[in-house]
Amino acid sequence: MGSTRRIVTYEEFVKVHGLLLAASGLPESLYNQLFQKLSTETFDGGRYFQIDPCEDARQRRLLLTSDFMPKHSSVFLIDHAWTFRLSDAYNQLQQIPGLAERMGSLMCLDIDLNLDAEENDLANGASHDEENAISNPDVAQDLLALSLYGNKLDKLEVVAQEVIKFKRLKALWLNNNPLVKTCDGKLAEIILERLPELEIYNSTFTRNFGIWALGFVAGIYDKDNPGGTDQSDLPLQSVSSLDLSDRNIHNLINKAFSSFHMPSLSYLNLRGNSLEQNSVNDLLELLRGFPSLRSLEVDIPGPLGGSATEILEFLPNISKLNGVSASKILESGKHVIDSMLLPRLPEWNADEPLADRIISAMWQYLMNYRLADEEKIDETSVWYVMDELGSALRHSDEPNFRVAPFLFMPEGNLASAVSYSILWPTQNVQKGDECTRDFLFGIGEDKQRSARLTAWFHTPENYFLQEYEKHYKKLQSKSLIPPTMRSSEISTICHQGGRPLLVYTDIPHVEEYLTHPGFSITKEPKDADIIWTGEQVDEDMKKVTGITDQQYINQFPFEACLVMKHHLAETIQKAHGSPEWLQPTYNLETQLSQLIGDYYVRKREGQNNIWILKPWNMARTIDTTVTDNLCAIIRLMETGPKICQKYIEQPALFQGKKFDLRYIVLVRSMNPLELFLADVFWVRLANNQYSLEKKSYFEYETHFTVMNYRGRLNHKNTKDFVREFEEEHQVNWLDIHARVRKMIRSVFEAAAVAHPEMHSPTSRAMYGIDVMLDNSFQPKLLEVTYCPDCTRACKYDMEVVTGEGGVAKGCDFFNDVFRCLFLNEMSHISPL
Repeated sequence: MGSTRRIVTYEEFVKVHGLLLAASGLPESLYNQLFQKLSTETFDGGRYFQIDPCEDARQRRLLLTSDFMPKHSSVFLIDHAWTFRLSDAYNQLQQIPGLAERMGSLMCLDIDLNLDAEENDLANGASHDEENAISNPDVAQDLLALSLYGNKLDKLEVVAQEVIKFKRLKALWLNNNPLVKTCDGKLAEIILERLPELEIYNSTFTRNFGIWALGFVAGIYDKDNPGGTDQSDLPLQSVSSLDLSDRNIHNLINKAFSSFHMPSLSYLNLRGNSLEQNSVNDLLELLRGFPSLRSLEVDIPGPLGGSATEILEFLPNISKLNGVSASKILESGKHVIDSMLLPRLPEWNADEPLADRIISAMWQYLMNYRLADEEKIDETSVWYVMDELGSALRHSDEPNFRVAPFLFMPEGNLASAVSYSILWPTQNVQKGDECTRDFLFGIGEDKQRSARLTAWFHTPENYFLQEYEKHYKKLQSKSLIPPTMRSSEISTICHQGGRPLLVYTDIPHVEEYLTHPGFSITKEPKDADIIWTGEQVDEDMKKVTGITDQQYINQFPFEACLVMKHHLAETIQKAHGSPEWLQPTYNLETQLSQLIGDYYVRKREGQNNIWILKPWNMARTIDTTVTDNLCAIIRLMETGPKICQKYIEQPALFQGKKFDLRYIVLVRSMNPLELFLADVFWVRLANNQYSLEKKSYFEYETHFTVMNYRGRLNHKNTKDFVREFEEEHQVNWLDIHARVRKMIRSVFEAAAVAHPEMHSPTSRAMYGIDVMLDNSFQPKLLEVTYCPDCTRACKYDMEVVTGEGGVAKGCDFFNDVFRCLFLNEMSHISPL
């Protein structure tokens, strides 16, 4: 075998990489410089840049150290520190030596993070022993602030009994204790009732907040000076800066929050507070009373309304709103302005494993690409983290650099490819300037740019909550008027003289198993009475094959409203609103803001926030992901259009494992609606015991059941499954089956009402319906599949567990299907 020849000239490099160079956006003037650096593996960024810690060492930024770098003057190679498929991420972090440590350092996850440092500074003699931590009567009379953050307190009665002894307590922190997760509502109710002077509880303001809480946030009170009887009558006189963000304030109109107490206040941050008990006008009047107030940060839209210009017109003394010059806002006339977004910094618990921290934080650093050759494109994307230099590039809407992935093929083929990123200046850059890139390059508001920035920044929460509220109300207003049904008296088609109906098919199982004498296979589409195909029959296909409108076809017009996941959700929501059998579902291409609002509501209410992302039109769970990470949801949009659906976190289990059910539905008419359900259905089992541990989200065989194409196929006979399931859960399967039938009928009723254009007199079709049961044994719709894989139905004889029973022979499955659809004869099939 001859040796592979390496690329040695610039001309060869351009010839092989021409399309990649053009796709990268790199100026042609830099092609030769890139070739030289790739050929010599020159990583010289360290001579021009410096990595600098920022945000209290929880982020890094990149600064230019050379005197000046003109636009399009240089290109730099960036190595990839970690490259992986998503399903392999967790295992790689645990198995590759040094990888987790490097990623932890690169993502600033290896520092001693104390999220409640200000609270812990006020801990007064608190012990980590639950029995002794809060039982010292000597300090009960005078203690003003008590932090029990991060202990192991789990007994509600003990904690409540001891804490309420501190009658003068102004602040109490019980964050990160087990009892907060299990009974925080009840505990808070007791404490707030028995400690009327309490102003801060678990880092948020109580309705009784006053001078002490404001003074604590302003830094007047701390461990050495918690306040007392000798404090000044006007302790807030000198306060010029006040950050009240995320303090859960509902009512700002308070005697302490006034210009009388804070005449010097010049900077105020109100982000993250609903202030719903105050009107917009009352709040604006209150703020106008602060004579020195010049800089204001507030959610827009939010408690001060949705117009930045109207806020500034009402508060003419404000020179900066959300970090943006007032004059710039007024000149542009922008109603919504939130340019100075705070970065979304990683958070974790002290005992959280490093691998888990990385999995949560990596979405702020990841980039991706998908490999392809002349024959096919990869089904799943490749994700990667740039090296320390590349990862220090932060976001800007007005960046001075650009980054693009680049696949270098030194031997001219994909087998020799090495992946890099390339970096070049798009503006003139001065020494000391921060070097930035646009994380959403090429993505404008038509693709939900502002909402997608939530992956990296704290965007205005109130806006998303309002969008979700509108969406929720719209769904609640829907109700369906069921379409008319009819019997099958006029649905038979046949030839005079009894000749069999000719069937053209490209599906091997139909060709092999359709043996009923009423049908005969033909190789010519134009000669067939019935076209049964796995391909889309469009006008182009009709012209090529000679198919006419008079032939019966196994697909309905506009059936995408059922078989494409985003259209299926839209169809059901349009007709039914939000039925119990459809999990909350969002089309990420158009409903990201509503999804973010839903996520925030669930987070605020302490609900489970696990979601599943599914591509619009991919089968076999390709590119399907389970996650509870909002940043991950947003970033996964980059790998193709998806829906985001609330995960069924409490499914019914079979011997501890997740399962779903595949039903077969036959449709003879959409108007009137004429449906049939095959008596045979089959169960698909996951291989692993079900778990909601975060690391399990990456385990295909724990959360998914389709094992035909990956994993270990575990076939379970339907009759045995039903018998064992009934014994395990003490339920009657026929009751469950009745609920499933009702749900399936509702799905097609929705399509008939929402999309009357589906009706076609020459359409007859078969669909697969995938169903899961929750732990209350209520059915949940997963998806509808066109021309489903019926290998199992053909391969195995099945004892029918519903209807009249009996044995459905696999060899007769397609005979039964065709007899029902075209001859009005039913065997092991029942009307819906």
